[in-house]
Amino acid sequence: MVDQRDALDAPAGPDATEPPGVESSAGEGRTAAWLAQLQTMIDNVATAAGPPLREVAAKAAELAAKAGDAAGPFAQKAASVTGDVGQRVAAKSRDFAADLRKPPEGNGHAAGSEPTTSADAVMPDPTEPGTPPA
Repeated sequence: MVDQRDALDAPAGPDATEPPGVESSAGEGRTAAWLAQLQTMIDNVATAAGPPLREVAAKAAELAAKAGDAAGPFAQKAASVTGDVGQRVAAKSRDFAADLRKPPEGNGHAAGSEPTTSADAVMPDPTEPGTPPA
């Protein structure tokens, strides 16, 4: 392992005694040694980590397969229940809409009097002046 103190002693660029543009062969050798050692360390970690990572990935794939198997019947049941509920809601909504469209009976108006506005008339805007408060 390279000592960190050696990194402080390593030249950052060309040696001050060398002419510009010429690098020290000792600095190049030390850098090459560090890179080789770093590459060896990376290779060792990758080699050691490979089998456990493959095992973890295999276990994750197995769990995903089990989740898929379990979710299939649940999703089918949920779809069936959703369809049944949807049909009931649709039927109630149709009945409600039909009740709203029926003419009012016994609301206190005289028999035979027709409403002066259509059933589709818009409610008055309470923010307009001259509209009595609700």
